[in-house]
Amino acid sequence: MGARILDGRALAQRLQAEIAEGVARLRQEHGLAPRLAALLAGDDPASAQYVRMKRRACERVGIESQTQELNADSDQRAVERALRVFNADPAVHGILVQLPLPPQIDEQKALAQVSLAKDVDGFHPLHVGQLAMKGREPAFAPATPSGVMVMLKDAGVCLAGAHAVVLGRSNIVGLPLALMLQKADATVTLCHSHTRDLPALVRQADVLIAALGQPLFVKAEWLKPGVAIIDVGTNRIEDPSSERGWRWVGDVDFERARRVAGAISRVPGGVGPMTITMLLRHTLLAAQRSLGPHV
Repeated sequence: MGARILDGRALAQRLQAEIAEGVARLRQEHGLAPRLAALLAGDDPASAQYVRMKRRACERVGIESQTQELNADSDQRAVERALRVFNADPAVHGILVQLPLPPQIDEQKALAQVSLAKDVDGFHPLHVGQLAMKGREPAFAPATPSGVMVMLKDAGVCLAGAHAVVLGRSNIVGLPLALMLQKADATVTLCHSHTRDLPALVRQADVLIAALGQPLFVKAEWLKPGVAIIDVGTNRIEDPSSERGWRWVGDVDFERARRVAGAISRVPGGVGPMTITMLLRHTLLAAQRSLGPHV
């Protein structure tokens, strides 16, 4: 019969329409325009493209945006100075530090400079710490894991008691997502490059999250029939049949896996649009909170 395809693009469009309504209401009732400020340090083309995508998404929902660009040779003081300016500006409600930063910048030290109330990407060490603690919730959780959790909920995937296997333990996706799944009462196995007999662990998964950055790594024969798969991987591979000569694929062999899985997300068109949508939602929430607890 084949898997149900989880369409992150359609879900993101639906959620962005709701965000746009919230932004319009905030402007009309309180005269407040939510604003997202991004710090882009270095000359990484993928990072620059991602910031442009976020700017366009902000425009679609009525959120104002600004970007502070720093040279690739900028030092720690320049980065932290830019973040302090964002922190002190009452017109800025959300702050995004585009990663990766240049190698001479201490990433964790830079992220720790972001105001907790404006950390809409959820990367401040205190927010991550709260995510790890039972009975605590951060003001903001990282955007990509948040988008994955919304996709699973929208698809009706029951997490309580399920065995969730997460491939990849990055600070941006794998680790925070494992913590979020655990809080949703899933039993979580977090796998990485040193995990032994990975296919055997994947076969146990009721829910599989692939976030390794390895194109077509997960094979269909590894999968339990009916598994729900969210593919976070975004990998560029050569494809002579494509007009561009290349195409995007995920970490999962989609065409074969869809014959086994119960539900699976596409790449592209799956998690990517949801990441930006969560960032927009968090920026609106930060603006609402800036008016006090009763808004």
